[in-house]
Amino acid sequence: MNAPPIPARLERTRDLIMPVMAAASATLGPEMRRAAEFHWGWRDEHGRAIEARSGKALRPALVLLSAEAVGAPAARALRGAAAVEIVHDFTLIHDDVMDEDTERRGRPTVWSQFGVGTAICAGDALMLLAQQVLLGDESPHRHLALLELCDATQAVIAGQALDIAYEGRVDIGVDDYLDMASKKTGALLGCSAALGAILGGAETDVVKSLRGFGSSMGLAFQAVEDWLGIWGDPDRVGKPAASDLRQRKASLPIVIGMSTPGAAGEAIRRWMTSNEPADAAGIEAALKSLEATDAERLTINRARRELAGALVHLDAADIADEIRKELSELATFVVERSL
Repeated sequence: MNAPPIPARLERTRDLIMPVMAAASATLGPEMRRAAEFHWGWRDEHGRAIEARSGKALRPALVLLSAEAVGAPAARALRGAAAVEIVHDFTLIHDDVMDEDTERRGRPTVWSQFGVGTAICAGDALMLLAQQVLLGDESPHRHLALLELCDATQAVIAGQALDIAYEGRVDIGVDDYLDMASKKTGALLGCSAALGAILGGAETDVVKSLRGFGSSMGLAFQAVEDWLGIWGDPDRVGKPAASDLRQRKASLPIVIGMSTPGAAGEAIRRWMTSNEPADAAGIEAALKSLEATDAERLTINRARRELAGALVHLDAADIADEIRKELSELATFVVERSL
């Protein structure tokens, strides 16, 4: 299947929120500002300005769209969009420390460039900066929006704690994994889809439907990310082939494989608990066992099932039809972009 084109909304969102993020960054101390702007791809390790190479801006795009969906201008939610992106970046900086990842988006990670201590402090600073950005909003609903963001951030942290607790275990089931992913990934996307509506003064039932849409979209997004971690094109993903098998990371396909009875499932469980080096022959054998469990098809099916659920939530929301269509296209892009 050919991936759908990148939605124009993603192309525009980054430019819209960058001035808000830049103004917020200028309030940080020099060490934290240097680390944050390095992570964002705005500056090199010496603090010199470079061409920005940032992420997809999926979460802030959802914030702006949800504001428009309830009849408010996108500008009404710019601070909310920037706050969500800053929280997301806090999680990435800390995740890189915990996972000992040395590269993100083709550049060194903050901890590998500036040290673990600086990375932890930078992540903490960004978490608080996001709250300050949102409290600076003039909307009378900013406190409700801040509560939404704080609840989502707490869920993300709880999800990350579960992810760590599951390391090295082979008794994790698909339901356990989905519960963890709903917190670690789904919560912030659900918050993103709800936040613009809150700032725009939407009714509670609309906010609830949009939050459900974003949460299900988040699970679909994670399933696709996990598929890419095994079967994605290395040139497009920026990681080696079968990267998650190489790292013995319990992603969704691997959890499905470990949960499968029979010889193939047992082989995956042995691979995940082995101390043997992840050489080419071992990875190839593990990949064959994983594919014998039908994990690839089941992962794709899960992604599309969560997408369908997201669209049910979207259909239930009393929002502008034009924006509903744009949100639907964005969710479809997230799932079908590489499958």
